[in-house]
Amino acid sequence: MRSAFSRSNLVKTLAGGYVPLVLATLIVFLPLAWMALSSFKTPGEIVTTDLRILPQQLYTQNYAEATTTVPFGRFFLNSAIVTFVGSAIKVALAILTAYALVFVRFPFKNAIFVLILVALMVPPQVAILPNYVLIAGMGGKNTLWGIILPGLGTAFGTFLLRQHFKTLPASILEAAELDGAGHWRRLWRIVAPVSLPSIATVALVTIVNEWNDYIWPLIITDRPETMTLPVGLTLLQNSEGNTGSGWGILMAGAVLVILPVLVVFAMLQRYIVAGLTQGSVSN
Repeated sequence: MRSAFSRSNLVKTLAGGYVPLVLATLIVFLPLAWMALSSFKTPGEIVTTDLRILPQQLYTQNYAEATTTVPFGRFFLNSAIVTFVGSAIKVALAILTAYALVFVRFPFKNAIFVLILVALMVPPQVAILPNYVLIAGMGGKNTLWGIILPGLGTAFGTFLLRQHFKTLPASILEAAELDGAGHWRRLWRIVAPVSLPSIATVALVTIVNEWNDYIWPLIITDRPETMTLPVGLTLLQNSEGNTGSGWGILMAGAVLVILPVLVVFAMLQRYIVAGLTQGSVSN
């Protein structure tokens, strides 16, 4: 009988598991690490033929200039409002729609679900021009609601939650129905609490997409007072004098943009792990 610690098993484990995992981690981590380290470097340490990985000293002036060259505080506030309002509405709509598709009887339910699947297959860039004409015609250009409104529907969140709701035992809801609980009470007292990991996963994906959205805010806004952080980085890059010597400032701005997403991920990580592992253990 071959030992579990034999040489062939060790080679298979390393080649099929650890090596690809380490390579994938390095591909993701190294650019982020280089960006963070470069944000503390002087311009001479970045634009040079003498490559240095670590900065000679922590040059925090890059962060000071990144936050003062452009109205960074306003960009941050705009992104926070757009992300919070947009994500809250999208997650709520996904929960309500998924519940209706699973637990409410109404005509053409399957046809509506097929349309949601079709929406998943259509690239969002296709809707940019119609959305711009619609929002601009409604007076939504250079407004925060103009940024939020076109993306309120989330086909991905609806699909994911519907698939999860279908795995819930029907006996729980039947017992609640016998006790006189209506759809609203069943949703928020039973379905939503037991589906918290899946809802957290949808919330994280939605928050990251809203926070990092670039194309639509860039198109619908051209004034600094309504720009979000990703668009603000473009304004920072195009600012006067921010040429080759301004890479450190751009890196500092990019670090400030991704930090809130990392905080949200750290807060929701345990729910996400639970959501991804739900259903992997059979009763």
